[in-house]
Amino acid sequence: MGTATARNGSTATAWRNWAGNVTATPTRVVTPASVGELQEAVRRAAEDGLRVKAVGTGHSFTAAAATDGVLLRPQALAGIRSVDRAAGTVTVAAGTALKDLNRALAAEGLSLTNMGDIMEQTVSGATSTGTHGTGRDSASIAAQIRSLELVTADGELLVCSEKENPEVFAAARVGIGALGIVTAITFAVEPLFFLTAREEPMGFDRVTAEFEEHFAENEHFEFYWFPHTGNCNTKRNNRSQGPAAPPGPVSGWIEDELLSNGLFQAVNTLGRAVPATIPSIARVASRALSARTYTDIPYKVFTSPRRVRFVEMEYALPREAVVEALRELRAMVDRSRLRISFPVEVRTAPADDIALSTASGRDTAYIAVHMYRGTPYQAYFTAAEQIFTAHGGRPHWGKVHTRDAEYFSRIYPRFGEFTALRDRLDPDRVFVNDYLRRVLGA
Repeated sequence: MGTATARNGSTATAWRNWAGNVTATPTRVVTPASVGELQEAVRRAAEDGLRVKAVGTGHSFTAAAATDGVLLRPQALAGIRSVDRAAGTVTVAAGTALKDLNRALAAEGLSLTNMGDIMEQTVSGATSTGTHGTGRDSASIAAQIRSLELVTADGELLVCSEKENPEVFAAARVGIGALGIVTAITFAVEPLFFLTAREEPMGFDRVTAEFEEHFAENEHFEFYWFPHTGNCNTKRNNRSQGPAAPPGPVSGWIEDELLSNGLFQAVNTLGRAVPATIPSIARVASRALSARTYTDIPYKVFTSPRRVRFVEMEYALPREAVVEALRELRAMVDRSRLRISFPVEVRTAPADDIALSTASGRDTAYIAVHMYRGTPYQAYFTAAEQIFTAHGGRPHWGKVHTRDAEYFSRIYPRFGEFTALRDRLDPDRVFVNDYLRRVLGA
């Protein structure tokens, strides 16, 4: 990749996201060492007529962070600022990686209530795109925010909570980078607890028939369906008294290597080269699983390493529609010539009150489809998207989709509230890019 010297003497380098499907060449890259430096970078960019985007670790599959203007990298704005045990909150700088936050909280005897299945993202990147795990009662990471700091287009710093700038707080927790640059987040936390995970293979017909039962009986329920098979793997996480009893070395290897990393990488490489082998591989892989139970602190149960790179689409559906949509997806794959080497993931979330959260105002279930990086994914994703949108699906803001502002204005009742706030906070569109023009309008 080429480089170019920016006006302020910094070197601008072409940027690429984690999956490698999005690239951009900004005019300049700024790594602010303080909130004041970040505010000044925004002001200068506006004076120079440049657009501004902040980028975390690049785990979004969309071009939400891409810009040809000023790319802000907030990684120097990292670490826990304060812990308020009485209030049950922690305030953390926006560039902090979730993995560092989780480990620091555990050392303090604290934890988030729920989290996604990877923890490489920055806290601001994860929340701004609506990253979530699975939960019957506990919602996305953004729904655990109690306040945040936001640098607006004029370089001012807004503190937002239910009591202070509440209309901004209602939207900016999942702001897609459209309202400003988040510099700090205060999360609700609770005393560290144990989760017992029960993983169990289960047939597709059974898990779909019993989906509502599994959802109701477990605090955190999810499952993976292996395309080209009738096999699934279920995971139920529930609180327990402990003590910690982590996975043994054999079952740990199966999960972390066979399903997620080393061997899975080799299998996908073979499948990419010889697609005809994929159904056979899927049948073998799905049958290699056996039931296991283990107990650990939350982040060690919720999250897993993900070294195999892929491209992903995920849609949030009304929970009552998810089983029918999944059955339609299976029927589509079975009658097609597609060869899908990645499992399909199904998770849930309760309704929340964030304007553009994928679970805004409705109990939600998610279906995520993946393809190995470098494998053509458009045919699969297009067919899946047609199924999901027919059920009123809302795409994850950080994952591949083709929807636009006209679509979102119909499926988000509070879409107009968000865009009106954007008009007020960023009338000159300092924070715009091509992605935001598509999903929010000009």
